[in-house]
Amino acid sequence: MASAPLPPHLVTKVELTILCQNLLDKDILSKSDPMCVLYINTSNSHWYEFGRTEMILNCLNPKFAKKFVLDYYFEKVQRLKFSVYDIDSDSYDLDKHDFLGEFECTLGQIVSNKQMTRALLLRDSRPAGRGTITICAEEITDTRVVNLEVSARSLDKKFLWWSDPFLEFYKQTGTGWQLAHRTEVVRNNLNPVWRPFRISLRSVCEGDVEKPIKVDCYDHRENGSHVLIGSFRATLAEMSMQTHTSFAEFECINPKKLDSSNYKNSGVICIRRCQVEKEYSFLDYIMGGCQIHFTIAIDLTASNGDPSSPESLHYINPVGHNEYLQAIWAVGNVIQDYDSTKMFPVFGFGAKVPPSYQVSHEFPINFNPTNPFCSGIEGVAQAYQQCLPQLELWGPTNFAPIINHVACFARQALHQDLASQYFVLLVLTDGIITDMDQTRAAIVEASRLPMSVIIVGVGRADFSAMEFLDSDNKLLLSPAGEAAARDIVQFVPFRQFYGNSLSLAQSVLAELPDQVVSFFNAYKLKPPNASREPEPFQQRRS
Repeated sequence: MASAPLPPHLVTKVELTILCQNLLDKDILSKSDPMCVLYINTSNSHWYEFGRTEMILNCLNPKFAKKFVLDYYFEKVQRLKFSVYDIDSDSYDLDKHDFLGEFECTLGQIVSNKQMTRALLLRDSRPAGRGTITICAEEITDTRVVNLEVSARSLDKKFLWWSDPFLEFYKQTGTGWQLAHRTEVVRNNLNPVWRPFRISLRSVCEGDVEKPIKVDCYDHRENGSHVLIGSFRATLAEMSMQTHTSFAEFECINPKKLDSSNYKNSGVICIRRCQVEKEYSFLDYIMGGCQIHFTIAIDLTASNGDPSSPESLHYINPVGHNEYLQAIWAVGNVIQDYDSTKMFPVFGFGAKVPPSYQVSHEFPINFNPTNPFCSGIEGVAQAYQQCLPQLELWGPTNFAPIINHVACFARQALHQDLASQYFVLLVLTDGIITDMDQTRAAIVEASRLPMSVIIVGVGRADFSAMEFLDSDNKLLLSPAGEAAARDIVQFVPFRQFYGNSLSLAQSVLAELPDQVVSFFNAYKLKPPNASREPEPFQQRRS
C-alpha cells in the first residue's frame, strides 16, 4: 500500500463537548438559535473550518449534542477557535447569520484543564455580554459503541391531546450530568418510536456498563421552553436485560407529580435494542487494507469563460495555476497517498466533445472511454490542460450523470464482505446546478453506498445550492421525500482559501474519515486485515 497515516500510538484522539450560557439574544420575537463552529489554525496562520454543531432553537443556554473529535499531539501547539452564531436562515454562509461571540485557545489548554469555562468575546475583543462557553475534553481510548432503539408508550399529554416528545441521554461525571445524545422530535405522538442511533460507550457511561445513565423525556416547544414529561435512570446492563418476549422497560417519572396519591408514571420508555460492539476507526480501515478510490469531475460549461481569455476560470496562465489547477494539486497531493495505484479517472461535464461535438455530461478528459485513468496528480493536471483547446464549453451544469457513474462502481463494492473499497467523487465547479432534482435523488441513492461527494466551488458564483446539498444539520431529501441514509456531501468554496493549499485540502477532506467510518460500521464491515478479537460486552437477549 501507499504511505499510511501515523501509527495509532503516536496520536491521541480527544473528544470535545460544548455548552454555552447567557448568550446574546439577537432575535426580536424569540431567543437566539445558536450553533457553534470550530476552527483550527494551520502553521501559516490561516483558520479553516473543522466542523459545526447542530443548531438549537430558541435557547440562550445551549448544550450541544454533537461532539468534535480531534487528534492531539503533545509536541504541537494546536490553536482552536470556537465561534457561536445565531442561525437566521438555511444559508450555509456564516456571514448571513448574527455573530454571538468567540473564544480562542489551544487544544493543550483544554486537555490540561479537562473542563474549562471562559467568556465569549466579540471581534473587537469586548465581552459578548455575559456569554460564556464551556469545553469538556475526554481522551478516546475505548472504541466500543452502543446501538440503541427506543420507543415509548402512554406518555403524558402536555398540550391539549398530544405531546411532541424527544429524549436526552446524560452521562454521570464528577461535575454533574453531561449531555451525551439528543434524539429527534416525534410530532403529535404519545407512543413515539425514535430513529435508531449509535453512541460511543465512552460518551454515555465512560465505558462502564454498570454506571447510571439519566434519560429525560421532554415535550418540545418551539420557543425553547421544553416541558419535562419525566425521566429515569438505568445502566446499560439494565437496558440490555431483555427476553425473547419483552423489551427492557422503565417508568418515566415526573418529580412534580410524586406527591399525588394516584400518580403511577408519565409513560413507559421501552429499550427495544441495546447492543454494544467494537467500532473501527478510519486508521483501522486504512491500515487494514481499505483502498480509497478517487474520481475527479471538472465543470467545463461556458459560464467559466473562454479558456483562451485571462478572465476565464480555465485560463492556463504560463506563470501560475488557475483555481481549478490549484484545487486539483492541493487536494490531489493528499488523496493520492490513500490509493496504491495512483491512477485517477477524470471526467469533464457540460462541454461539446470531439469528434461529434455533442454535449456530454460525463466524458473522460483524456478522450479514452475504455481507459479514463490519469497517472498521478501530475497526469491529471496534464490531461486537463491538454483537453481544454479541443473542447467547446457549453452547458447546462448537470451533476447527476457523474454521481450515478461513480455510484455504479460503489454498488459493486457493496456486495463484498469486507471494507476493502470506498469511492470519493471530487467535483470542481463554478456555478449553479441545473439538474438539482436529479442530483438530490442521486445523492440520496449514493448515501447507501460506500461513497462520498466532495464539491469545491471555484470562482465567485452564488453557491447556495451547493450548501443545500451539504446537509450538516439535517439529512438531504430526494424530490420524492426520501431521506438520505447519511451525510455524504462536503462543500467548500475555493475563494476562502486563496493561496493556501494546505488549508483548502484540510477543509475539503475534514469530513471524509467520519463518512468512511460511519458507512462501514453501519454495515458491520471489518477492515480486510482485521485480527480476530473477542466479542465486546453483549447483553441483548434473542
